[in-house]
Amino acid sequence: MTERFVKIYPRFERFWHWTQMALIFVLMFTGLAVTGLNGLIPFGPAVMLHIIAALALIVLWVFAIFWHITTGTWVHYVPTTKGLFKVARFYAWGIFKGEKHPYRKAYWRKHNPLQALTYLALKLVLFPAIWVTGVIYLTYNFWDSSVPNATLWLTIVANLHLLAGFAIAAFVLAHVYLLTVGGSFRAHVRPMVTGFDKVDLTPEEESYLEQDEPVRIR
Repeated sequence: MTERFVKIYPRFERFWHWTQMALIFVLMFTGLAVTGLNGLIPFGPAVMLHIIAALALIVLWVFAIFWHITTGTWVHYVPTTKGLFKVARFYAWGIFKGEKHPYRKAYWRKHNPLQALTYLALKLVLFPAIWVTGVIYLTYNFWDSSVPNATLWLTIVANLHLLAGFAIAAFVLAHVYLLTVGGSFRAHVRPMVTGFDKVDLTPEEESYLEQDEPVRIR
């Protein structure tokens, strides 16, 4: 295996990542204002901005899902138990002892087992949960008169929406925190800016990239 810098984050993936990040921060900021935990923006504008950002994020997710399926990049999110314990132990203990990360990024799998499992849970559980509860919450006026105990159901939906929002916020905080440990912050963020990251390549993969896609390898 040879370690080379390879462009494993294409332009759309980087656009999707940073746009999603910006929209999630807007949703967190306005969501706290709507719930009364943030007094920096009035309730009315907060609700309107929250709805606009949510709809923009849903559109972005639709395009991202289509892109992942059509490009085959969905395979990077397939969970595996191989090496999962070692990676979990590293983040829970080894990272504070200065140990080397046990996972070596491969051309065909850029996410370590714990990352793949976490991102899959986000995409299959938390994101759909906040999306579905948000849409139900937003369309309350269309179903309140036809559903028994509509007010009670609205309270349940609102609490589930808030719970999913706090879970996503917790992921964001953990994600940012992990960027500050186990190496420099700049080194962790640079791949999602330039697209290039250190990857272990087999001789066949290295030969293919050098001959057929030289702009993707350094």
